[in-house]
Amino acid sequence: MTITVPAIHRLLTAIKTNGLSPELDDYEKRKLGIFNIMNALGLLTGLIVPLAGLFNDDQLPLLAWIVACSPALISITVLACNYYQRYELARLIYFTLYPVLTALVYAAKVDVGIELFFILYGVLSVFFLKKIINVIFSFSLSIACYLAVFVLWNQYDFVLLEQNYSFYFFNHLLAAVFIFAGLFMIKKENSRYQFSIISKNRELLKSNREIEQQKAEIAEKAVLLEKQTAELKELDGLKNKLFSIIAHDLKSPMYALRNLFQNVQQYNLPGDEVKAMIPHVITDLNYTTGLMENLLQWAKTQMQASAIRPEVIDVSALIKEVMQLLRLQAETKKVYLEMKTDAPVYVYADKGMVNLVLRNLLSNAIKFTPEEGYVFAGANPGDSFVEIFVEDTGTGMSPEVLQKINAANYYTTKGTANEAGTGLGLMLCREFLSKNGGKMFVESEPGKGSVFSFTLPCTD
Repeated sequence: MTITVPAIHRLLTAIKTNGLSPELDDYEKRKLGIFNIMNALGLLTGLIVPLAGLFNDDQLPLLAWIVACSPALISITVLACNYYQRYELARLIYFTLYPVLTALVYAAKVDVGIELFFILYGVLSVFFLKKIINVIFSFSLSIACYLAVFVLWNQYDFVLLEQNYSFYFFNHLLAAVFIFAGLFMIKKENSRYQFSIISKNRELLKSNREIEQQKAEIAEKAVLLEKQTAELKELDGLKNKLFSIIAHDLKSPMYALRNLFQNVQQYNLPGDEVKAMIPHVITDLNYTTGLMENLLQWAKTQMQASAIRPEVIDVSALIKEVMQLLRLQAETKKVYLEMKTDAPVYVYADKGMVNLVLRNLLSNAIKFTPEEGYVFAGANPGDSFVEIFVEDTGTGMSPEVLQKINAANYYTTKGTANEAGTGLGLMLCREFLSKNGGKMFVESEPGKGSVFSFTLPCTD
């Protein structure tokens, strides 16, 4: 029958796991494995040594045979205790019976050359026993036996060295092998245990880093979610305001226009009466057109949040362009538009958004300026920002109205020629300026006109 390496490995595994309990921690499991291996070696020694003695011609005393057979008996008892998970009892038996039986042989005046085993038992008891009191007892017992039989008592009737030198040498070699094997296995298992702790610590550290990273990501997502929630609430509020504006302000002029054309169709009004109504129709159309432009521009920016395209703009040229666009509105009301900036002034912003801001501010200034009044527009360059202003000689605003406008609340009122307003224009102006890194400022006094100004970043 051939003994293979896998078979030996399975045998060693079975010996090491004898009596293994899931409740033991990793370190105690390793100690139990070493202790089982040492007792298996003790069992093997307890079988080989007596067999070797049988083939020896020398007559060994009875106690020598007892010592030779004792490892097998003690190791079987210890392995059985481990099997039933009586670990501390098994170790006490091992570290008590071995030194006591060995000492009895020497006490019978027989020197069989196994005194090194006393040192082995004392050293190993420190490692294997858990309770301090048991460690002290076993170590003291082993050393006391060693001193008693080898130092204090040194007179023997039978000396194995004189009777069988090879057997005597074998006993000393066996003790040395046991000491080396025990310490080597302890060292090896301690190294493995330390390595396993280091590996677990590394895994724990890695897990902690992953957890910290996940926490950071969760916190970042929470902040983003909170920001998005606030933006959604803001958009929802703005949506409600827009629907309110549409329901309240857009409905009336559309109904008025519908009624006008129905009257023309049904009653066949003469041309003079229709012509007399044209100014009112133009006023309503100007209002409706401005409102639709603002609504469409707002919807466009909401659907294309990343569509802000800043560029270098000559504000003076843009003011001139917008004034030209609103010239008809001003002439209809006999309001004079004047520019206070001739030289080019450059800013870095989205041209379409700045155009809408200027159109709204100039249109409002015209609306709230009486006949023969003036509306001025211009730009003052600064170090980091350019200030663009629209000033009028209109009716001005009370502190209460000014407070509502500065609070960015929806507010509307009639112009000097009873022009309708939506309040949406200033809301869009503030939003567009914020997207371009600018701010709006309002100064006004009843009867003395108003100044609407805003800032935009300069070009680098």
